[in-house]
Amino acid sequence: MPNTTALLEHLVGFDTVSRHSNLELIAFIERYLAEHDVPCTRIDNDDGSKANLLARIGPEVAGGVVLSGHTDVVPVDGQPWSSDPFTLIEKDDGRLYGRGSCDMKGFIASALAQVPQWQTLDLQRPIYLAFSYDEEVGCLGAPRLIERLMADAPTPAAVIVGEPTLMAPVVAQKGITNLRTTVTGREAHSSQVRQGVSAVHVAARLVTRIEDIMAELVSEGRVDPLFNVPHSSLHVGKIQGGTAINIMARECHFDWEIRHLPTDGFEALFERFQHYADSLVHDLRPRAPQIAIHTDHLTETVPALADRDNQAAVALCQSLLGAADNQAVAYATEAGQFQRAGLPTVICGPGSIAQAHQPDEYLDVAQLEAGDAFMAALGKRMASAD
Repeated sequence: MPNTTALLEHLVGFDTVSRHSNLELIAFIERYLAEHDVPCTRIDNDDGSKANLLARIGPEVAGGVVLSGHTDVVPVDGQPWSSDPFTLIEKDDGRLYGRGSCDMKGFIASALAQVPQWQTLDLQRPIYLAFSYDEEVGCLGAPRLIERLMADAPTPAAVIVGEPTLMAPVVAQKGITNLRTTVTGREAHSSQVRQGVSAVHVAARLVTRIEDIMAELVSEGRVDPLFNVPHSSLHVGKIQGGTAINIMARECHFDWEIRHLPTDGFEALFERFQHYADSLVHDLRPRAPQIAIHTDHLTETVPALADRDNQAAVALCQSLLGAADNQAVAYATEAGQFQRAGLPTVICGPGSIAQAHQPDEYLDVAQLEAGDAFMAALGKRMASAD
């Protein structure tokens, strides 16, 4: 294969956990692209601690293909790794171990490895490299990257987001919104349960309601069998409240998420929760005037990717891969953000999502080779007159 493994080793070596800067990795890619006479542009975050990178190989004309990948990775804290997570290790089992090897530095490495070959071709349409920051904490970097792409470049024909899909085209994903609900109750001695209102008890009723909403969606037939979890999902991940076992809690908060199908809107699902929360406040306020239930967005809603307006991207992937069934995934990516900007988008990349975020995360060498073959075929396609 090209020098993909060596590039992946460099990329994994940068600790780009989302709470850290990614600038050293970005600088490495800039130097690499400069060696091959590829111009690129940084798009910084507000404080300059992180950056997106946008590069173009080929002519500045419409009809290009965008290869999108995020440079950040999830933490390794508390995970039982058997090796240094930020040192790529190839073992006899045909796997490349390291944080981000699968999600998704393998895709980035395959794209970068093809740059020298792409530069030798007479590309008729451009290939864009679009590398973002902070995907893992809410897809925060991509909107600025997409805005610059749409402002500065002739309109691309397709976007390929290289999340791990075992090199199968994914045409739909769920959207996601992360939320925090805070309940304010009324403190009292736990022996005087009629005197106060426990914020913990109210939060428990809300958590139960969140799960009940999922059951309602299924009973209403709001399902899409293309997804392995065929309905919108609502999940509470963290809850905290109270000060002592014998005090009715004054405050409790819980963090939760809504992962909505492309056919479900976040607002409609949240309204079911909010209606119930309002009814609880109404019923409890006579006993505790200070009762309150307030929900904040921890991140902006990441839009779903719908299987629509994507014929160009799907056809391109199918032609480069050969026969491959279209799929849908329950996890969120930046693909919906590209689609929202009007760009035909598909998700396709090496590796399996089953290995992402795990201790001893790995990428099969065979998958990396498949990624390389895909990139080589893409270059030939973009050099053709068709």
